[in-house]
Amino acid sequence: MKQFAGERNVTERFLTMNDKAHRIIGVLPPFVQFPGQNDLYMPTTACPFRSSERVIGSRDLATGEEVARELGENASAVRLDVTDADSIVAAVASVDRDPGRLDVLVNNAGISGGGWSTNAVDADLDEVRQTLETNLFGAWRLTEEALPLMRKNGYGRIVNISSGMGQLSDMGGHSPGYRVSKTGLNVLTRMLTAELGDENILVNSVCPGWVRTDMGTQSARLSVEEGADTPVWLATLPDDGPRGGFFRNREPIPW
Repeated sequence: MKQFAGERNVTERFLTMNDKAHRIIGVLPPFVQFPGQNDLYMPTTACPFRSSERVIGSRDLATGEEVARELGENASAVRLDVTDADSIVAAVASVDRDPGRLDVLVNNAGISGGGWSTNAVDADLDEVRQTLETNLFGAWRLTEEALPLMRKNGYGRIVNISSGMGQLSDMGGHSPGYRVSKTGLNVLTRMLTAELGDENILVNSVCPGWVRTDMGTQSARLSVEEGADTPVWLATLPDDGPRGGFFRNREPIPW
């Protein structure tokens, strides 16, 4: 399943942007699941940024380094477990040392939290807590650690990979841990946007849709390339681009 997200077409679109596009250096952590693994590793939205340094965060460093080799030039890996605060601090410190800046953060680490068969009326709250640790608190911790690097350079794009299952406007039952975690991630997007004010750090949420990954299964409607299109668009927004929104197919959707 080693598919990369629309590499050629998105790369060409990326390179035709204004020169600020070339300031985009690090992407942490863009993952989808490898077959037979519980951890989330494979980069998707990082792949188009061939003109920039790409940093892959991986719980297993050897796996991250394997992916970096496949991506080729300007790609590297750091060990990163978003449920471990010390790991986050070390990973961002590594990026601060080399290449020395972080301009894009894609918060895409996620677990399903028991899946569709779980219900709020009798949820395993330990499982819900574990889901929140990865899907919400992991992204929150990593964002807090990354923001000083973005502020230092006066530039940042933060893309929170959310889901329509977190929409309050269309909230249903089942998958309580996953739903709550994605709703929380959307709240984080709104709070960060309000607190960052007019700084040149744009934070947005995105629902990539049902994508053919290990988590999404091969029954999903969208290819990896299609699912990556809107996250890449948000990661490469110009300075006057949207902030504090929730998007699917490059269009705003209700919270």
